[in-house]
Amino acid sequence: MGIRGRRQRAALAASITGLGVLVGSATAAAQPTSHHTSPAVSGCHLANGIKHVIQLQFDNVDLLRANPNVPSDVEQMPHLFDFLRSNGTVLTNTHDVLVHTATNFMSNQTGLYPDRHAVTQSNSFQYYDPAGSTHPGVSFAYWTDPIFDPTGHPADTNYNLNYAANRAAVPTGTNVNVPAPWVPYTRAGCNVGDVGMSNTVLENIATDIPTVFGQGSPEQAEATANPTKATADFVGFAVHCAKTSATCANGKADTLPDEPGGYPGHQALFGNAEIQPAVSPGAPIQALDGTAITDGKGNAGFPGFDSLTPNNSLGYAAQLLEHGVQVANVYVSDVHTDHTAANTGDLGPGEQTYEQQLHDYDAAFSQFLTRLAHDGITPANTLFAVTTDEGDHFSGSQPTPAGCTGAPGHYCSYTTKSEVNVNLPGLLATQKHNTTPFAMHSDPAPALWLTGNPARTAPAVRQLERDLGSLSITNPLTGATDKVAYQLADPVEEKILHFISADPARTPTLTAFSGEDEYVTSGAPDCTRPCVYTTARFAYNHGGIWPDMHGIWSAYAGPGVRARGTDSSTWADQTDMRPTILALTGLHDDYAVDGRVLVEGLSPNALPRALREHRSDVLALGQVYKQILAATGQFAQDTLKASTRALTSDSANDRTYRLLESALSALGQWRDRLASQIGDQLLGAAFHDRSVDPHRSLALVWEAKLLLAAAHALAH
Repeated sequence: MGIRGRRQRAALAASITGLGVLVGSATAAAQPTSHHTSPAVSGCHLANGIKHVIQLQFDNVDLLRANPNVPSDVEQMPHLFDFLRSNGTVLTNTHDVLVHTATNFMSNQTGLYPDRHAVTQSNSFQYYDPAGSTHPGVSFAYWTDPIFDPTGHPADTNYNLNYAANRAAVPTGTNVNVPAPWVPYTRAGCNVGDVGMSNTVLENIATDIPTVFGQGSPEQAEATANPTKATADFVGFAVHCAKTSATCANGKADTLPDEPGGYPGHQALFGNAEIQPAVSPGAPIQALDGTAITDGKGNAGFPGFDSLTPNNSLGYAAQLLEHGVQVANVYVSDVHTDHTAANTGDLGPGEQTYEQQLHDYDAAFSQFLTRLAHDGITPANTLFAVTTDEGDHFSGSQPTPAGCTGAPGHYCSYTTKSEVNVNLPGLLATQKHNTTPFAMHSDPAPALWLTGNPARTAPAVRQLERDLGSLSITNPLTGATDKVAYQLADPVEEKILHFISADPARTPTLTAFSGEDEYVTSGAPDCTRPCVYTTARFAYNHGGIWPDMHGIWSAYAGPGVRARGTDSSTWADQTDMRPTILALTGLHDDYAVDGRVLVEGLSPNALPRALREHRSDVLALGQVYKQILAATGQFAQDTLKASTRALTSDSANDRTYRLLESALSALGQWRDRLASQIGDQLLGAAFHDRSVDPHRSLALVWEAKLLLAAAHALAH
């Protein structure tokens, strides 16, 4: 069974070390009275007058309403929402890259689709050994870690973040670490602080401490003797420094062995035990309400990922920004689960505790933005970029009373708050008499690794696909008949969806996409206990193909960003934030990203010359580029329909399957070649000041439209 969404990042860290982490309250109190701001490092050079970059990534905080009568999460944080709309643009037509948290954060940070950074199945996955047996892996591990196998006996020693420079070569069969996202900033003389941001901080003490501090280090000795203290000291926070920065003078080597161009001489601070002496000597770092940030057991430092509410996350980030850190990447935990001491599980929209938590989140953002303004950190000199990892679908009964709004005196209640759990092996065995063994990543988009690593055309694989495609259940929440798998992808379509990992051992035999309410998992093989059931703690489903799951939001404010309020027309996904930020700051990566610069919302005079002079061509190319390459673009949506037809077909000699798969493979190769050509034009203009040939641009746009038409015809 795979690790579940947002909360399980913290649960996993606890399970590895045998620890529990207390969840603190999100309530914000009075702002501390004074803050010292150290002068900016003189060597930090960014374009457009930008002095700071603040990138916030929420975990499951939605702009869409789960209950039409209850304002959404973002609507109930007006101090943030109004700030972003007044000083920039909120893009409401943004999409995740499938499936969820770990994959989404990684694509946002690197600008790469998951096939090129290898975190393709989100928070957990399975991988094959040479004999075809499967083993568990966990995506949350420090940047340079090998695969994090929680059994402690990895069968694959490749990097967890395994890089593919060229999508056409995926899977690569090589072991190269993904280039790190802080490098352009530190090379430009800036210090980068990461507050809970995935994979850029230590995620656990089991594998990350030996990787970063070394076997036999004092830090590893502490982790063995006192794992609770070691977690508070070393997990969750990091500062990656410019080579000449004094901030990391007492830090550890920031080792990136595969970084393009090399990365010698840089240091970093890993964990609160190293950061606090540099930015808050003699006193614990405080949350926004003036209380010390602790683990709930009296240890100063990391409070747990679930406890990185705005009160804690933003308080830590503010302290970094006030003491020599110019770039802050900040994780903010989700608002849908109960962060109070009661810890009752997921909350329904409009419930009193849910409403109180949103009020606390909003109050924290008010304090944070006011504090930054007092420090001189404003949209006049600071680039703000904000987004969330994925969308949530609330699964539960209808609220009572009908028409409740969540306002005081009009709170909602729910008799049932639960996903619909589906025991897939049990259903297959009892309904289809299919007992083919497989390991799986439990999810609304479950991935299956069949034992023995059979070819996609193997009879057992084909029969399982047909059986899975014909399974149905009665949804206990709605009474409706739901399919267990509305759509199916084998490696041919998985490549189009970017699910083929750079590390070949990780690619699943099959990926399915279930209904909005269904969470597909494992259980008793004979359904002696119900194979379809509800529980009492998990009510938000995410990671699927449905619009309210992959539809998210993003926002930009600050120098070079046009103040346009809300933009519902610009189509974007998570790979686009990276190149957009870098274009505004005048930096570039030493690798080709998969996203595009979102020129629609940017001031022309803030853009590189080639983007200004060829804006119309760049815009036309960029728009078709996303539709052919994005995991939720038109091309992928149509090919997924065709893939489902192929995998569920049962024609003589499997003729329908063979013809459709052949066509999908050809379209996928055409897509990759064309996307590479368009991407080269876009990146050349954005980061290498290369002109765009209008005639070639027009030809590429028309070819992309032909490709989209061909995929649409195949789907229908």
